[in-house]
Amino acid sequence: MSERTTESEITFSRPFALSALVVPLDAGTYRVIVDEELIEGLSFPAYRRTATHIEIPAVGVSIGTRQLLQVHPQDLESAIKKDAEGKE
Repeated sequence: MSERTTESEITFSRPFALSALVVPLDAGTYRVIVDEELIEGLSFPAYRRTATHIEIPAVGVSIGTRQLLQVHPQDLESAIKKDAEGKE
């Protein structure tokens, strides 16, 4: 099965919370990694998301170790929306 991984960066202007974490994360730019697999048997290429991860800490933070935290895509979208609306 064919798989692909895409990376993007999102910037939060204020601290934000995700249900996968006990404490909120600081404002900053975070790398988001999305893994997808090709859906077989279609007449056109289409992919299904298999995992979404956020790399912590933020990109600009100089620390020796980084972690990938698997998050629910809707949880991440909700945090992005709240940040855009100015809510914590």
